[in-house]
Amino acid sequence: MDILSQNEIDALLDALSTGDVKISELQENVKQIDYKRYDFRRPNKFSKEQLRTLQVLHSSFARLLSNFLTGYLRNNIQIEVVSVDQLTYEDFIRSIPSPTVLMIFSMSPLKGTGIIQFDPMFLFPMIDLFFGGNGESPKTIRDLTDIELSVVQKLSVKILDNLAIAWKDIVQVEPSVDSIETNPHLHQMFSFNEIVALVSFSTQVGESAKGFINLCLPFPLLDPMVSQMSIQRRFKPHPSDIDDVEKKKMEHWLGLPTVELTVLSGQTWVTVNDFLQLQEGDVLLLDRRVDQDMDLYIGEQLKFKVQAGTLNKQLAVQITALVEGEKDV
Repeated sequence: MDILSQNEIDALLDALSTGDVKISELQENVKQIDYKRYDFRRPNKFSKEQLRTLQVLHSSFARLLSNFLTGYLRNNIQIEVVSVDQLTYEDFIRSIPSPTVLMIFSMSPLKGTGIIQFDPMFLFPMIDLFFGGNGESPKTIRDLTDIELSVVQKLSVKILDNLAIAWKDIVQVEPSVDSIETNPHLHQMFSFNEIVALVSFSTQVGESAKGFINLCLPFPLLDPMVSQMSIQRRFKPHPSDIDDVEKKKMEHWLGLPTVELTVLSGQTWVTVNDFLQLQEGDVLLLDRRVDQDMDLYIGEQLKFKVQAGTLNKQLAVQITALVEGEKDV
């Protein structure tokens, strides 16, 4: 910033009074400063990095829940993260349609509660599958009956179990369902100005219409783990965090478990009658020639091709090739 002398100030005032210098010309020379608006009533408590970590964390939760529900209800159920944002609890409550179902839950040892909102277009097909149906939605959306709410509570326990698995890399929690509500306007769980992280999921149950799930996590619930919500901290531990003693311990414990190896020499088909009449000395014709490699499985994974032989008068196999890709038995 330039400092004017008294003579320069007097000359400038004289120029303004005589009209030689116009005020508009001086205003054009003033440097414009861009200010960013900030709403003190709605402060941002989550950084962009923390919101990205929440998205990565709950993308894993969405995959876990999709796989679990698909096997649990024996139907194709797809769940994906759509968005992660922060807003006030009042905005969240106002955005909830009616009818709906809210599951209030706690995550011990974390203090406070969270909310999961289920869309009827997600719940009704799930309930229909639970009772042996085809996963169809009703033609008109209605309130759930007491029996249907009890089913929702049972499903909620399973959903929270998968959420705890997704969170275990950051914090170990024991989730529990506190209550199931159907009218969000009758229960004020938090202050309307409380900042919450809202994770929105899109859902697809079989061939039914798409629905959604909203996971509402207030800042007081996540406050103890906010410092750990860093992608680098979670997925890329610093090399100095693992010393030589820890490496030796890991090598020791990794060396103890036994690995089951299975060699498949060939397969064949026999009738039940022939199987019951098998005797010692009978010969079975396999689907593999003598000069063909056999399959070596590690656990249930096909890993190697091998040839049969002997070593120190004991039966053995020699690895001849690594199987490209992994094939389940």
